[in-house]
Amino acid sequence: MANERREMLEKSTTLYFGPWYRRSPYFESTLAAGCTAYDIYNHMYLPAYYDDPDVEYWALVYGVTMWDVGVERTVEVSGKDADRLIDYITCRDLTKCAVGQGKYMPVIAPDGGIVNDPVLLHLGQGRWWMQLADSDAGLYALGVAAGRFDADVTLPDVHPMQVQGPLAAKTLEKLVGPGIFDIKYYWLGEYEIDGIPVVVSRTGWTAIPGFEINVLDRRDGAAIWDAVAAAGEEFDIRPIAPCEARRIEAGIFNYGSDMTLDDTPFHVGGMERLVEPQEQDYLGKAALERIRETGVDRKLVGMFLESDQLRAELSQPWPVLSGNDEVGRVTDAVWSPGLEQNIGYMWVPIHLSAPGTRVAVVTEGGEELTAVAASLPFVDPQKKAPAQSLSV
Repeated sequence: MANERREMLEKSTTLYFGPWYRRSPYFESTLAAGCTAYDIYNHMYLPAYYDDPDVEYWALVYGVTMWDVGVERTVEVSGKDADRLIDYITCRDLTKCAVGQGKYMPVIAPDGGIVNDPVLLHLGQGRWWMQLADSDAGLYALGVAAGRFDADVTLPDVHPMQVQGPLAAKTLEKLVGPGIFDIKYYWLGEYEIDGIPVVVSRTGWTAIPGFEINVLDRRDGAAIWDAVAAAGEEFDIRPIAPCEARRIEAGIFNYGSDMTLDDTPFHVGGMERLVEPQEQDYLGKAALERIRETGVDRKLVGMFLESDQLRAELSQPWPVLSGNDEVGRVTDAVWSPGLEQNIGYMWVPIHLSAPGTRVAVVTEGGEELTAVAASLPFVDPQKKAPAQSLSV
């Protein structure tokens, strides 16, 4: 299946498999499916390359795809004070999050910085799952809980995979029945696939209709992967790597590169709305309310890059220049097949953040290009595509 780009290979090297990194329950299945490159994410192997990114993009946009995202390490918070603890470490008001509902959850440090940005699932009374981005937020929650909250913070035997694309619901209907069409965006349900219990959430890293299937015993991983592949065969389902072009179009961020602990939600374009007014206290509330009043001096914004089609993603940040001064950095840039433009994200001073502002950026090869600031997301700001009715 591999159709490797020379430009991407030139930014890669051999990654040796060893016992020092964890393998998801789907790892061997991804090897058998033709994955030829892996990243390290949350101390685990993340499939990074099966086929040309443009091929995978169109399969996602028009068909159905399957992804190994076991790297979204699941942290469970449960017990008497679980509701209080989970609400205390985020700027979202989780007193309004019903059982069976999910939320996008910035985890907040005392100074307002972003510790992680997991998908949060409310499994039951006093039981929550945080499905993490690339940082050890489970340890953070464990430290916050110590001596203060009567709650357990654990790593359950839970392993997500994604089924994404407009034909995802029809694929899963064959496995769990028509009830799959009734799951609302950012809600979840409990099902069985060939007698194996799973939790399915209507979430994903694409802002396209799709789901995440959570296997509850790693020994069942290969069986679920094979069942999904068989159900999607009539729709030409294919395994793909995380689709950078689609997630940037949708204004989805990658923790550790686009934003870090040094950044607050007010600094990140589109995340301001997640600092929700609420009566109860939470870690970082005072700091964030001060920033709400004073504003920020820099911003992560979208950008259009005026250049020929990019053939490989960044392997390191690019400097942003204003005149002769370095004033920021590009965190990601990629060719968008749908928009037929190079798009990405960049950090710039607040006075350079307005859409249409032009700055210079310097590539890894030393070439100076023009970037034009853009509002986020690039497409579908109301999230109509992923939230649309699935009824047939």
